[in-house]
Amino acid sequence: MKINQSYLQRLEKLVEEAGYILRYERGSFQSGFCILEHKKVVVLNKFLTVEGRVNTIMELLPSLKINIDLLTLEQQHIYEEIMEMAGR
Repeated sequence: MKINQSYLQRLEKLVEEAGYILRYERGSFQSGFCILEHKKVVVLNKFLTVEGRVNTIMELLPSLKINIDLLTLEQQHIYEEIMEMAGR
């Protein structure tokens, strides 16, 4: 896995396909993100680098409620890969 803009876009698409709204906002986020569960909104710190954004999305994906059937085949593979790395 290469951490670059293309991979970030795939992760962003995965989050959006799962039914979440992904927003980049400024603020003081301790972990780089904030999840509003009832509205299915994920807010990331907009000052993160591409590497920071990728790492943050990968860190939060295991904690999101994702119906894998909503994802395209490509996104399912990416999601499963991330879950394996997270040990789930």
